Amino acid sequence: AAGVGYAIALVGGLLLALLQRTKWSALTFVIRELIEFIRSTPLVLQIFFVFYVGPQFGIFLSPWISGIIAIGLHYSAYLSEVYRAGLNSVAPGQWEACRALNMSTRVTYARVVIPQALAPAVPGLGNYLVGILKDTPMLSVIGVMELMHTANALGSENYRYLEPFTLVGLIFLLISLPTAGLVRVLERRLRLRLGL
Repeated sequence: AAGVGYAIALVGGLLLALLQRTKWSALTFVIRELIEFIRSTPLVLQIFFVFYVGPQFGIFLSPWISGIIAIGLHYSAYLSEVYRAGLNSVAPGQWEACRALNMSTRVTYARVVIPQALAPAVPGLGNYLVGILKDTPMLSVIGVMELMHTANALGSENYRYLEPFTLVGLIFLLISLPTAGLVRVLERRLRLRLGL
């Protein structure tokens, strides 16, 4: 769930960040308010909302899909701010050069702006990846069998919780620490490649 939710958040966050930069002030206002609403409500509430409110509108989703959608939407709001900061870090001269070369908006973003915005955004994107890994146990509230839920079930069989929960903690460490290291390596390589 974490991997798919993160993929959704990466794409959704970039889309939200780009939509905030449109010339239509009404759309920009709606997007900013949506982001603030999502960031101001707890993830567990959003998980419940997607899973329990959807059927009232004829949308029946499995707990797994509901969890992925909730995590993806929740972290899209956070990643949009990371992307927005990255986009704002691109020097004004870069934008002016693109205009002077008569580049289209799409080419400006795809070839010049987004590649330069990614380098400063990578640490934030990596932090939220680790955050998603740590938040996936919340999906157990709607019945998704994940590590913490499984550890709890194993512990309740013989009333020995120390071993399963310690093992889950070690698994989270074995996933989180290398992920954080990979993010640092990626950031360094991006900065070298872009000459920053």
